[in-house]
Amino acid sequence: MTAYDDLMAFTRDTVALGEIAGRLGWDQETVMPRGSADQRGEEMAAIESVLHARRTDPRVGDWLETAEAPDEVGAAQLREIRRVYDRTMKIPAALATKLAQVTSVAQGKWAAARAAEDIAAFLPVLQEVVALKREEGAALAAGGSLYDAMLEDYEPGTSAAEIAATFDAMRPRLVALRSAILEQPAPAALSGYYPAETQMRMTRELAEVFGYDMTRGRIDKAVHPFSSGSGNDVRITTRTNEDEPFNCIYSTIHETGHACYEQNVDQAYLLTPLGRGVSMGVHESQSRIFENQLGRSRAFTGWLFGRMVEAYGDIGVPDAAAFYAAANRVHPGFIRTEADEVQYNLHIMLRFDLERALMANDLQVGDLEAAWNDRFLADFGTAVDKPSNGVLQDVHWSVGLFGYFPTYALGNVYAGCLHAALRQALPDLDAQLAAGDTSGASGWLKANLQRHGARYAPREVITRATGAAPTEAPLMEYLETKFGALYGL
Repeated sequence: MTAYDDLMAFTRDTVALGEIAGRLGWDQETVMPRGSADQRGEEMAAIESVLHARRTDPRVGDWLETAEAPDEVGAAQLREIRRVYDRTMKIPAALATKLAQVTSVAQGKWAAARAAEDIAAFLPVLQEVVALKREEGAALAAGGSLYDAMLEDYEPGTSAAEIAATFDAMRPRLVALRSAILEQPAPAALSGYYPAETQMRMTRELAEVFGYDMTRGRIDKAVHPFSSGSGNDVRITTRTNEDEPFNCIYSTIHETGHACYEQNVDQAYLLTPLGRGVSMGVHESQSRIFENQLGRSRAFTGWLFGRMVEAYGDIGVPDAAAFYAAANRVHPGFIRTEADEVQYNLHIMLRFDLERALMANDLQVGDLEAAWNDRFLADFGTAVDKPSNGVLQDVHWSVGLFGYFPTYALGNVYAGCLHAALRQALPDLDAQLAAGDTSGASGWLKANLQRHGARYAPREVITRATGAAPTEAPLMEYLETKFGALYGL
């Protein structure tokens, strides 16, 4: 065997162990008994210790020195292995293990504090997480920006300055559009009773409509919807509210976008560094284009309206046009995951600025709630009424995902670019969606983006799919056109 073959065999086992760790995380969020949190923390720490040892094994460095890629795909495999190896070598094993243990415990404390509306119960463990992440960032940054070093985990090749420039270009237009819309009469919302069991049946139907392979996945409930896994074991979660079905519907479609990306990666890359989505931003582009440009389109909501009436009877709106308006209703609200397309990115900008300040030590954990509430009032014109509607609403910081939030907005930017290209490629897209057929759109995304996994860098895979470098312009044009028409602007 060659050095390349030895390296790939070793890496495949490491990737497989990482998938096992991911399955433990899925279990913790779905069916793990409440009293198991501390033990699970030790289990996660143990497996992270094994993974860190494998990722820093001196043999990996030796193999990288001598391995010769057999082809272009092999070169991409080596690139990804080297990137992860170089990063991991900078993090002390004790720190990696401690982070795994503390974040596992913090996740449980966050869920309990959120349910109890008790921010004070969560802040001490969050302080531990922040301190450990600062330590990790310092090790990775080697004198540079801690936050830029953290971004590398989620969106390789970007920087906070680049993201801030994109956000600065979007913010004035988003604020202006939001203000103009909220001056108009709001469309009617849905009303009625939506049993959780019926919602869960519909979630499975919708997931399959969008191409999710249930023979290689499953759908469960969680506090915070997420997708987990890769290749032939990709699981999603959703949540139900018996007074409001859109949360479940669009959470499901959103997570299905993530899951289909993972399921559609070329099987030749299974359990290798290329056998996953290339970045969180590109991943989010798949979930957001499924959820919004496809799932909330006039054409698809026309089909969905018929299915809703069949499932629930009277839903409080008289026809497909009113249902389309309800599905795209712009309204004040606290929760990021429930935000409409116009306001969603403003939620991300708030978190981006706060977590940058935390990592730079310009904001202390004890002051985080006040900073959040002040910023929310300034951006959205509403005072936060309780912690679960404010700083406790997201799981990300409890599990140490600093640098993750901005990728949600980057995903929207990428989705805008992909949607424009998709429309050009499929001129009859609306006719397909009106029939509840997403196969043309999902097939185009699979062929042009998803099958590549991590073979190409994030911006490169978007450029290859669309024929142009990504910018915020297509997204902003889409939002202003769509909501301008909806609200008569």
